[in-house]
Amino acid sequence: MLYGASSALLVRSGLGLEPWNVLHQGLAERTGLSMGVVLTLLGAAVLLLWIPLRQRPGLGTISNVLVIGAAMDATLAFVPDAHGWTPRITMMVAGIVLNGAATGLYIAARFGPGPRDGLMTGLNQRTGLSVRLVRTAVEITVVVTGFALGGTVGAGTLLYAVTIGPLAQVFLRVFAVPSASGGSTVVATGQSRRAILRR
Repeated sequence: MLYGASSALLVRSGLGLEPWNVLHQGLAERTGLSMGVVLTLLGAAVLLLWIPLRQRPGLGTISNVLVIGAAMDATLAFVPDAHGWTPRITMMVAGIVLNGAATGLYIAARFGPGPRDGLMTGLNQRTGLSVRLVRTAVEITVVVTGFALGGTVGAGTLLYAVTIGPLAQVFLRVFAVPSASGGSTVVATGQSRRAILRR
């Protein structure tokens, strides 16, 4: 929920979105659907790509698809666009910091990667290319495509790209929980952590 809300703050700042949401916003502009609905539908579509990659979803994966889009739309319904540089910058910074906190919480829960991160770790395993290279290639592709469709790219996009890794790392330490001593239901824990933190 916090992840969706933080993304909505970036939307309302008007100063640029995180890479995948540039694509979600562009698709929303073209289809007339809300960003949250587009996020959910695209997340489900990406999840289908896990099948040939032999990735298995966890509780966190399914929750990602079902919750983030709804939380984003709910926040967008209550938070108006920011006007003036001070409110816009404040909203952008708050969105990025809260997104880092949400990322740390999500990874620390160890219930599996989100659809997009699982896609990247799956491509890493199947192709042998580094996670960093796969992630960079995929995110550049979605940013360029989203921008071409009308998504917002700006200072917030760049600031997000250079700060989300360190922020998520800090919050991951803050929210870290002890590992279970018995069997684990975690799906691709190590891979998802690398995929999310190396931006």
